Amino acid sequence: MILASDLDRTIMYSNRAIEEFGFPENKVLKPVERNKGNWTGYMTEAAFSMLKEVSKHSLFIPVTTRTTEQFKRFVIFEEEIPLSYAITSNGAHILYNGEPLKEWAEHLELQLNNGCAPEEELDFALKSAGITLDGERKQAENLFFYYILNCLPTPSELAEIRELTVKYGWKMSLQGRKLYFIPSAISKGKALEFICNREGMEAMAGAGDSVLDWDFLKNCRYRFVPSHGELLKVKGPADITLTNQLGVAAGEEILQHFLKALSLKI
Repeated sequence: MILASDLDRTIMYSNRAIEEFGFPENKVLKPVERNKGNWTGYMTEAAFSMLKEVSKHSLFIPVTTRTTEQFKRFVIFEEEIPLSYAITSNGAHILYNGEPLKEWAEHLELQLNNGCAPEEELDFALKSAGITLDGERKQAENLFFYYILNCLPTPSELAEIRELTVKYGWKMSLQGRKLYFIPSAISKGKALEFICNREGMEAMAGAGDSVLDWDFLKNCRYRFVPSHGELLKVKGPADITLTNQLGVAAGEEILQHFLKALSLKI
């Protein structure tokens, strides 16, 4: 069976996220992400042990909005927990044994050419609506873009931005200080569904914290969301199982749920 999970702020946490959500005194951290020689991402030691067991007894698939280059900073997947599949760039890429899956790339190219306005057209619409975002703009593999914000838009401004992006065939998600703009054709859910069909397997359980994660969580029989997650604001208790813990402890709790789904204990 397949178990799928978002990474950042779901089962793995940056220094900033740990500072924001707090760190339980009785937990020990395991470094899992390395960037330019420095450790920049963590999970608890217990969570890491659970993830190793989950990967041994299921097809575990990381599902991330990170680009493939950014995803490869999670060195544990090269050094300690080997993967068959990974979904990166919010579903724009499926990696199979570490390499982009060509048949998915060809399928996605057809979808992008239908129903999604060009990025320049969306930019013009945002400017015409008087929407100004205070932050640094970043491109993700010429597929989508995001802002690292200095200050957050108000709830009413976010609602206006969301409505506009939908009109142009895009979607928006605020994750911490990052505000993402992504074509609707690029979907974590569509990528996971493709893998399920390719392998003839069911997505038993999934976990994620953002609105973008609902794209794949809705395909999973069991859905787990950390209690600090953006997704909580738009999905009710009938749709998801919420963690009791916040932050890095929530990541550990999610992996406990995954073990339970597999009827495993460590």
